[in-house]
Amino acid sequence: MFKRIVSLCILLIIISVGFLQKDELLHLVNQGGTLSIIISMMLVAICVFFPIIPFPVLAGIIGGVFGATQGVFISLAGAMVGTMGFFLLSRYGFRDLAEEKLIKYPKVREYEEFLNRNSFAAILTCRLIPIIPAPVVNIICGLSRVKWLTFFIASTLGKIPNILILSYAGSIFSSNKLYSFGIYGCYLLLIFLIYFVIIYRRKA
Repeated sequence: MFKRIVSLCILLIIISVGFLQKDELLHLVNQGGTLSIIISMMLVAICVFFPIIPFPVLAGIIGGVFGATQGVFISLAGAMVGTMGFFLLSRYGFRDLAEEKLIKYPKVREYEEFLNRNSFAAILTCRLIPIIPAPVVNIICGLSRVKWLTFFIASTLGKIPNILILSYAGSIFSSNKLYSFGIYGCYLLLIFLIYFVIIYRRKA
C-alpha cells in the first residue's frame, strides 16, 4: 500500500509539472545554459510517461539548441531517466494496473515468453525497431523477470540511433529544413521497410 501511495504521488507530480508548466519549460530550454540542460532532461523524462510534446519535436529542439553531440547525451539521459522510472513503477508501484493494461495487447503475451528467454536481444530489437509501443515494452519488462541492468543497457543502446538522427536533424533544421526533414523521413522509411519485412516473414 505504501509503495502504491508513493508511486501515485510521483505520477501526480510528473503530470502536474508536464501539463501545467510545459510552455515555461520549453522557454527555458530554448534559452540554453546549465539550467536549460537540466530542464531538457526533465522534459524528455516526462514525455516517456505522457507525450505532452511529441518526442521527435522535443529531441529536435534540444539538438537545435545544444548541437547534435550534446543534444544526443541530453535527450538520451532524459529518456533513460523516464524509462527506468516507468520500469520501476510498473514493477513495484502499479503492478496490478500494469497487468490490466496489458490485457489490451493480447499478442504481447507471446513477446513476454520470448523476453524471459532472450531478454537483452528482445529489448534491443524492440527499441531499434518499434514494433511494440515503448510504454508497453516498459510495462512488460517491469512485470517480467528481466534484470534492471539488462533492461537499462539494452534500452540505452536501442535508443541511440533514433535520438542521434533526431538530434542531428534538429541541429541543422534552421540552416537546411529540407535536408533535416529528409534525414528523418529516410529513417522512418527504413523502419517501415524493416517492419514490413518482419510482418511478411511471420505471415509466410
